[in-house]
Amino acid sequence: MTASLLVSTGAMALDHSYRDYAALLGRHVHWIAGGHASSVDYAALKRDGKALEQVLAAFSAVTPGQFDAWERSRQMAFLINAYNAFTLQLVLSGYPDIKSIRELGSLLRSPWKRPFFDLLGAQRNLDWIEHDRLRPVYADPRVHFAVNCASVGCPALRPEPYAAAQLDQQLNDQQRRFLTDRTRNRFSAGDGTLHVSQIFKWFAEDFTTAAGGGLKQWLAGHAALLTDNAADRERVERGDFRLDHLSYDWSLNGRDNQR
Repeated sequence: MTASLLVSTGAMALDHSYRDYAALLGRHVHWIAGGHASSVDYAALKRDGKALEQVLAAFSAVTPGQFDAWERSRQMAFLINAYNAFTLQLVLSGYPDIKSIRELGSLLRSPWKRPFFDLLGAQRNLDWIEHDRLRPVYADPRVHFAVNCASVGCPALRPEPYAAAQLDQQLNDQQRRFLTDRTRNRFSAGDGTLHVSQIFKWFAEDFTTAAGGGLKQWLAGHAALLTDNAADRERVERGDFRLDHLSYDWSLNGRDNQR
């Protein structure tokens, strides 16, 4: 059997339940802070590097034609899983000598623009997955709660893969966990300010409503998750709030930074 046939066979046999990736995440990623965040045991993951390499090889083996034949939810799950798994590989390339993923970039190029893996027939970087595929093609703002930048300020890395059959539920759950995290999003009734993550500043244009409203209207529509009592919820629902973006914590989401 030729090498090319082996690659093709491996891609055709991609396990869309991602069992190997699930086992890897289950061993090394754990919910913390009441389920609002997760922690990665990077030291143990580095020792388990062979397993991660096998997961990444399966992602890289998928051809563009095979990907294009999948339904939308399968494509999204694959891209989110690939983003998160290759981010783990990127962190491990510098671990334990880094405190933040940003240290893996340079003055001229961020770590997210570094081409260091093969995906869908070409060498790619993480920005390609997020900004060239996930955001423009699928136009679902919930992906911002699913892709993980290996930082404390980022929405949690889920300790399980995304899968087509559960994708909608998983994305809703990620959104709920993030919006109800008061270290990242909270309403101050005293001065009427809704303090939210920088994610809502960086990607404000993605958070539009079906009626065409902008970020403030999107946030108002999620007032029940952003507030803790009826009076505050009603105020946010009316749009009666100032908007403030909290500082972003770029510390590595490892065991040393549990909260």
